[in-house]
Amino acid sequence: MERILVTGASGQLGAVLTKALQLKFGAEHVIASDLQFNKSFKGVFETLDVTNLEALKTIVGTYKVTRIYHLAAILSAKGEATPLKTWEINMSTFFNVLEVSRLLGVERVFYPSSIAVFGPNVSRMNTPQSSNLSPLTVYGVSKVAGENWANYYFNKYDLDVRSIRYPGIIGHQSLPGGGTTDYAVDIYHKAVKGEPFDCFLKASTRLPMIYIDDAVRASMELMEAPSRNLSVRTAYNLAGMSFSPEEIVRSIKKSYPNFEVTYRPDFRQDIADSWPMSIDDSKAREDWGWKPKYDLDTMSQVMIDNLKRYYNSVIA
Repeated sequence: MERILVTGASGQLGAVLTKALQLKFGAEHVIASDLQFNKSFKGVFETLDVTNLEALKTIVGTYKVTRIYHLAAILSAKGEATPLKTWEINMSTFFNVLEVSRLLGVERVFYPSSIAVFGPNVSRMNTPQSSNLSPLTVYGVSKVAGENWANYYFNKYDLDVRSIRYPGIIGHQSLPGGGTTDYAVDIYHKAVKGEPFDCFLKASTRLPMIYIDDAVRASMELMEAPSRNLSVRTAYNLAGMSFSPEEIVRSIKKSYPNFEVTYRPDFRQDIADSWPMSIDDSKAREDWGWKPKYDLDTMSQVMIDNLKRYYNSVIA
């Protein structure tokens, strides 16, 4: 039976992925970890700073971990405030995961990459898998480096590292975590609470997005795919849907016709303008059968329904 370690398990993606892994493999076989203990968490939890190599080695050895989902990182917008710290943390944690996996015989490692790896010199519509990677953010720079290290460890040490270039991830389970695409999470919270929304991007800024259930499913499907089927050992392009702020507002107004939005672009507009508007994920579809289930209106309804239940329970 697999024993799976999730780093950054309290984050937006980590929390949902951990629950999905518990359902598939059993709660006792999934070790969640993060910098601080999550009191509401049910299952096996270890407080872990992944920059501490020995601490990571101890947990992997103690639990005889066979797979690691390494999600701990500083994201794009937050990363620009402290670029050197972002580089140091994002790279040192991944190096530690790679080395511990190599030394202790971890069978598979999942590394989350991002559309942040692309720069303004790519075709922004239907951005190809094999595009030039010249990002303008330190987060993107760290993800490009991580992709290449994943490929290196696979070829040098036969360590089975697998990776996805996530678009913006949208989910109702947690608050925005510091990413440039996080407006598309916050906007639903404001709509459900009956509050106006200040958008930090222009109304027409189109970006690739994915609903969190699709992102989790893609991650697990990639990790379950036979190794012989995988032709990409850097990171796979992944697509869910693409939309702009004005399009998501139209979708939300089907439920909240009086929802008010103003547009005040800030430094995150430059980041968004350097990223793709849509993604070619044909390699993921060919190699491991990827296919998204959610479009914009389907996602909007699920987000609104879940956030209404959440805020009603808070008020009660």
